[in-house]
Amino acid sequence: MKFLTLVRTELKRLTGSPMQILALVALMLVPLLYAGLYLWGNNDPYGNLDSVPAALVVDDTGATQDGENVNYGEQVRDNLIDDGTLDWHETTLKEAQSGLASGEYDFIVRFGPDFSTSLTSIADDDPTKAIVELTTNDANSYLAGTIADTVTATVRNSLTQEVGQTAALTLLDSIATIRSGLVDAADGAKQLADGAATAKDGSDTLASGAKDAASGSQQLSSGLDTLNSSVSQLPSKVSELASGAQQVADGNAQLNDQVAPAAQRIADAVAQLPTDQDVRDELTALGIPEDQIEPIVQLISPAGTQIREANDEVQTAASAVSQLADGSRQVADGAQQLSDNMPALADGVSSAATGASTLNDGVQQISDGAASLADGLGDLKDGSATLASSLADAVTQIPDQSEDERKTAAKMMSDPVTVESGATSEASSYGAGMAPFFISLSAWIGIYALFLIVKPYSQRAVTALRKPLPITLGAWATPALLGVLQMGTVYLIVKFGLGYTVAHPGGMIGVMALTTATFAAIILTLNVLLGSVGQFIGLILMVLQLVSAGGTFPFQTLPSPLRALHEALPMSYTVDALRQLMYGGDLDRVWSDVAFLGCWLVGALLIAFVTIFRMTRSRTMRDIRPSLLG
Repeated sequence: MKFLTLVRTELKRLTGSPMQILALVALMLVPLLYAGLYLWGNNDPYGNLDSVPAALVVDDTGATQDGENVNYGEQVRDNLIDDGTLDWHETTLKEAQSGLASGEYDFIVRFGPDFSTSLTSIADDDPTKAIVELTTNDANSYLAGTIADTVTATVRNSLTQEVGQTAALTLLDSIATIRSGLVDAADGAKQLADGAATAKDGSDTLASGAKDAASGSQQLSSGLDTLNSSVSQLPSKVSELASGAQQVADGNAQLNDQVAPAAQRIADAVAQLPTDQDVRDELTALGIPEDQIEPIVQLISPAGTQIREANDEVQTAASAVSQLADGSRQVADGAQQLSDNMPALADGVSSAATGASTLNDGVQQISDGAASLADGLGDLKDGSATLASSLADAVTQIPDQSEDERKTAAKMMSDPVTVESGATSEASSYGAGMAPFFISLSAWIGIYALFLIVKPYSQRAVTALRKPLPITLGAWATPALLGVLQMGTVYLIVKFGLGYTVAHPGGMIGVMALTTATFAAIILTLNVLLGSVGQFIGLILMVLQLVSAGGTFPFQTLPSPLRALHEALPMSYTVDALRQLMYGGDLDRVWSDVAFLGCWLVGALLIAFVTIFRMTRSRTMRDIRPSLLG
């Protein structure tokens, strides 16, 4: 094929002398030196931070917390020095400032006198934030300031966690105390509820009794009112009774005065009556015969008996009259006393009626109050039961934690989130993360450098062959093949020299070859179409892709015009494809990237073909004018 002949001819020209070979080798090594040295130098910059000098100034005077002396500034100092991430130098503020100005230190971290005091003020009424003073000097190193920001952020997070753990533990201890108090309050509330229930029962009984008492007092008041009405007439009636009783007593006394002497005389006369024997003796003395005496005695004896019996009745009647006189006297005296005391009785009954009325009013108020008390105690019973239930529920909602559990919970509260890092694809190091970008950039630089000595096309072939397709393919194949060799050496350095992990080695080699072939077609087209101006535009394109490919920061952070270039220029897609293949990402994206690169490759070759085709048909002064770049 004609284009293979053109390739061999061009390669023979490039290796025609030792100097040409040396120049070719030097240009072939450009991407290797660029990508290899840059990736080597930035393979693990964070692993060498222990060589970054930093001044550490601790002026913290400490503070007292929970009865113990603490000095957080010294604690942080010890942690930073023991960690060894940076080359820390503990010094004074004056020496640190001098060292920062001279470049001896890249930045200064200072803990002021009130550092611990501020950290422990979290429980005060007016807490203040602790300040970590960071002083940088971008004249020494801008990225050193970024590193310092990261360090101070780490210090801040560590202190926040420690202080937060202490505060959380204090809070949990307080909650435990509150829970204990709530338990006691719940017990007390239960006792109150039980007491309120008992009081409610008692108040119900009291209300019932008070109601009965009110009814009784009402009856008593009504009865005493009636009694008072009746008793008010008694003094006059009793006075009349006393007067009548006195008259009766006087009459009975007169009767007794008359009856008593008569009875006595009768008694004396009866006492002088002779007995039957006295009659016999008297008759015998008179000389009455014996046989006549007895009949006489028998005749007289019944009369004596009757007289004596009549005397007994008279004496009994006299005694009764005497007793009647005494009794009537007593009645008269009692009636008089009753008459004398009756006004006082009437007054007492009146007072009692008035008091009973007052008592009735009071008992009625007591009854009403007892009913209100019963209602109130009912509310108290319900409220205290609700209180006891609510307190019991509140106790169950507050965890009953032991001291160790509170410490664990406080630690969790101060650092509640653990980040579990995972990645669908992951670079092994910082250098590996930057490799796809610098491989793509080195491919462009390598091709660009090759066109310093490789002719874009053979003018003799254009004049002699007049076959644009072989000429185009031959002009493209030479730098493309040399570019593939460049990418092969770069791959060996990346894979074996730097030891980066490659998930899909075959795919990565293929994409690297496609990348350099595409870039060769683009720069070829620029040279064929525009000559030395095209070579310059190739440099411009490299710069544009350097900032728009998204090799360092995400392309979404770019300004809108550059973001549009990211979507259009090929290096964006080579970077993405190499990332997927190197880190084990989405292969579907790789095929999309390859298709886009294929479009650039075919499009560039098509433009070159059309341009060379025009040259084979007609030549212009620009076509035969020497290139500015030779």
